[in-house]
Amino acid sequence: LRDNRIELVRASWHELSISVSDVSLSDEGQYTCSLFTMPVKTSKAFLTVLGVPEKPQITGFTSPVMEGERMQLTCKTSGSKPAADIRWFKNDKEVKDVKYLKEEDANRKTFTVSSTLDFLADRNDDGAVVSCRVDHESLNSTPQIAMQVLEIHYTPLVKIISSNSWPEEGQSIILTCESKGKPVPEPVLWTKDGGELPDPERMVVNGRVLSISFLNKTDNGTYRCEAKNPIGRNSTEYVLIVHDVFNTLLPTTVIPSLTTATVTTNVALTSKTTSATAISARDPNALAGQTGPDHALIGGIVAVVVFVTLCSIILLGRYLARHKGTYLTNEAKGAEDAPDADTAIINAEGSQVNAEEKKEYFI
Repeated sequence: LRDNRIELVRASWHELSISVSDVSLSDEGQYTCSLFTMPVKTSKAFLTVLGVPEKPQITGFTSPVMEGERMQLTCKTSGSKPAADIRWFKNDKEVKDVKYLKEEDANRKTFTVSSTLDFLADRNDDGAVVSCRVDHESLNSTPQIAMQVLEIHYTPLVKIISSNSWPEEGQSIILTCESKGKPVPEPVLWTKDGGELPDPERMVVNGRVLSISFLNKTDNGTYRCEAKNPIGRNSTEYVLIVHDVFNTLLPTTVIPSLTTATVTTNVALTSKTTSATAISARDPNALAGQTGPDHALIGGIVAVVVFVTLCSIILLGRYLARHKGTYLTNEAKGAEDAPDADTAIINAEGSQVNAEEKKEYFI
């Protein structure tokens, strides 16, 4: 071998070693070692040279890209032997649906490999990192990587956030219009029911925030927030309903006191006494908490009094009706049909003529 890159390292009766520096693809082939003895002894070895792939490059990207446009990114590397493998990643997540192409170089020893990533631009891809990774056995587990940061332009995305989920009359409410777009949207426009805000004194706009103070029923309606940028415009709506003031009455407890009422009615004719007693008892522990009269208890007492009075009147009436009639003494017997008083006296069985024979005893 006559090459300055080839150097004899060791030579002995049983070993012969050489080294080759700055290896190239042309060094690949079969090498023969001969020992000139009788007979001559030879040994052969085949040297394989790997082609290291060049650093990959990504082409086909133009910045910025509008949302909805189709993007085709191509990753290409040359000089690999054997052919290198290319893989695509988006934010460290591998993308499988790609095209792969392998071509042989002019030296008929190495290969040029390319891969194409085809997708529609989406606003979620804005700022995403797309990377192309080349794997090859000559890289010693250290792949070569090319990266591209995506820039996607899109129309604003608008959302209204309310500070009060149940607005009532007299309260205040703050409506915040959140808009996200690229380029950044211009200041938003607030409208009510398709027109301008009717009460600028109470309805104050500060940037993206609409503040409404002292709410009333006239504020009911549809509020629209509109945002725009050079790509386009978008809007969203919020329906405001002002509710009546909700009065919450604290529960109060009225604890009645222990009350006893006695109603007595005397009937003189029978010397008997009828009594009715109405007692309304409550928890003794509740006496200390009484703050006013118990109208229900007073009404019950009055009803008992009226009932007892009516019963007494009915009993008295029945008693009088039972003892009502005509009472005749013995002196009046025989005088019922007399035309006048004198005749009645004369005809009476108990007249003075028989007075001595008739006696009447009173028990």
